[in-house]
Amino acid sequence: MNQNQKSEPMHVVLIGSGIMSATLGVLLNKLQPNWKIDIFERLDAVSLESSDAWNNAGTGHAAFCELNYTQEREDGSIDCSKAFKIDEQFEISKQFWAYLVHHKMIDEPNDFINRIPHISFVEGEKDVAFLKKRFDTLTKNHLFKGMEYTENHAQLMEWMPLMMRERDVNQKVAATRMDLGTDVNFGALTRQLFAYLDKQKNTDIYLHHEVRDIERNDNGKIWNITVKNLATHEKRVVKANFVFIGAGGGALYLLEKSDIPEAEGYGGFPVSGQWLRCTNEAVIAQHHAKVYGKAAVGTPPMSVPHLDTRIINGKAELLFGPFAGFSTKFLKHGSYMDLFKSLEWDNLIPMIKVGLDNLPLTQYLIEQVRLTPEERLEVLHSFVPTAKMEDWTVEIAGQRVQIIKKHPEKGGVLEFGTEIVHSADGTIAALLGASPGASTSVSVMLDVLKKCFPNAMKTLEWQNRLKQMVPTFGKNLAEDAALCQKWRDWTTKVLEL
Repeated sequence: MNQNQKSEPMHVVLIGSGIMSATLGVLLNKLQPNWKIDIFERLDAVSLESSDAWNNAGTGHAAFCELNYTQEREDGSIDCSKAFKIDEQFEISKQFWAYLVHHKMIDEPNDFINRIPHISFVEGEKDVAFLKKRFDTLTKNHLFKGMEYTENHAQLMEWMPLMMRERDVNQKVAATRMDLGTDVNFGALTRQLFAYLDKQKNTDIYLHHEVRDIERNDNGKIWNITVKNLATHEKRVVKANFVFIGAGGGALYLLEKSDIPEAEGYGGFPVSGQWLRCTNEAVIAQHHAKVYGKAAVGTPPMSVPHLDTRIINGKAELLFGPFAGFSTKFLKHGSYMDLFKSLEWDNLIPMIKVGLDNLPLTQYLIEQVRLTPEERLEVLHSFVPTAKMEDWTVEIAGQRVQIIKKHPEKGGVLEFGTEIVHSADGTIAALLGASPGASTSVSVMLDVLKKCFPNAMKTLEWQNRLKQMVPTFGKNLAEDAALCQKWRDWTTKVLEL
């Protein structure tokens, strides 16, 4: 692909119909309307895997309440750099969504985003001291302007009555509250983005089509993508200048098919999840917040317990969890052979090494799988002392695949973030990993554009269009309080928050 000839029509293929492919598709459509975009999804509707509301936490991760984004250093100080970065990334996402709403490219913002307070809650002297230091450090930066802190039981009763009712008044507890927090239904948002793309003359969305193979053609400049129509069982080869693999847990297997050297050594560790879902409307009405606690020592970041108000299809829901589990599937609608099909000679050693180095994680997952309903209720009681088993039911969450990669000294390491893997020539890219994922989708896809279209990104044409879609593109919101407040106010108004 000649990056200098960006104005010439290109054929782009996006694999998967989640929030990442939808976001990249809209960005490319606005940056280069003459490019042909084909989107392939193996299921019979878009956004049924990780982006679906019941499969995704939907917190609108802004680092307001997620304690694992602020680590305590050895000297006792709090490292907030990751929290600042994630909060800025979420602001960028809101700007892009507000742009789309403002220009009537998507409808009804409250169908996918609503204001819900974000609360961090801790128990015990040690964690209370940590939370206070976290609060003091975060609120020195304008990104966290408006955050409140309290150890007062009466104040906490106002913030989260369901959690404080019948709690021991002598228990040492504390919480921070950020009223600016949101709940995002990424399934609804993704469907709106695809509805917009479906109206564009140069974009085609193919449902029930599974990508079976990806390989370069003989001259090495074009990708041949073998696609099977699952309804007719017919196969065809699609030729593309650029390929993005946004297939969630299925991305690793397809990336391996490409045989690019940059993909060597990558493996995946699948983790499934479950929620406790409240079925009692009276109980649901007593809680209006996303309350995150602290993960137990030695447990993975995705195990952070939270009592989560969700707005799904216009209705308030209440979830608690997640409870982790293990399955060899890489997708909720995948195959039990997914893990085994991902094994190759170049990732076998890293995966074995990670398995040996993470035996406590394996033990934790086994223990989670073996939890009885009574034991799950006991965990819930730490958040909701009055919880009754008849008010809650188990809801199966989405499947996540954590990154395993080569390490020069350790052999292999397990990563809990997200990572873009792309070829040296920028003609193919894949997104691996999970958290914080959907909430930072716009920033992540802007990174894909930077890595895969570096020359085009430098042109005045693309720069101007990107600044229309993301007004603070190229600016540092953590260092400019006035700029941050200006665009926060604008997105709050446009998104009706």
